[in-house]
Amino acid sequence: MSEGATTKSPPERRAAGGPVLQDEVTRALTAAFFEELAETGYGRLAMEAVARRAGAGKAALYRRWPSKQAMTVALVSRAATAGAVPDTGSLHGDVREFLRGWITALGHPLAGRVIPDLLAEGARNDELGRALLSTVRDPRREQATEVLRRAVERGELPPETDIELNLDFLGSPVYWRMAVVHGPVEEDYLERVTAKIVAALTA
Repeated sequence: MSEGATTKSPPERRAAGGPVLQDEVTRALTAAFFEELAETGYGRLAMEAVARRAGAGKAALYRRWPSKQAMTVALVSRAATAGAVPDTGSLHGDVREFLRGWITALGHPLAGRVIPDLLAEGARNDELGRALLSTVRDPRREQATEVLRRAVERGELPPETDIELNLDFLGSPVYWRMAVVHGPVEEDYLERVTAKIVAALTA
């Protein structure tokens, strides 16, 4: 080889089970979990069936989640909760972005079948019910609380604002629209419901 020529090292190959493959397996298991949960319900959900639907081994499933309840709580809370609501600089903008995150969570293709089943199962299974409250309800209410706190700090809401009562105004209309009525939630609806909620909060 002539002087100055460069040699190219062969591209590195990822070891089996590396990060990319692990992520793919996790995504497959997650999709399989929601499909199986929607099809069978929590009561008849079997971890082995989830692994089989995902085309993965049981060991891969149990390495991630030690039990059916742990898997359910982890994956449902991940789907239902998003990151912090961005500070848009106004109550209207913050409410709109909070609702947008709620719409994304409720917009999961299987949400309409999964949510009613989990609510019913949580009422029968105290341990599951408490776990879902602490990992799904509480984080979402904390996000909503932060929206209201920022509005109080800006002077958009009075200091004596009833935070607890107003929390019920924030997510309820969208939940009713999507989970009960199954109505469309296009951008125009988001803007209109945001305006109504803000009007109620500031009345």
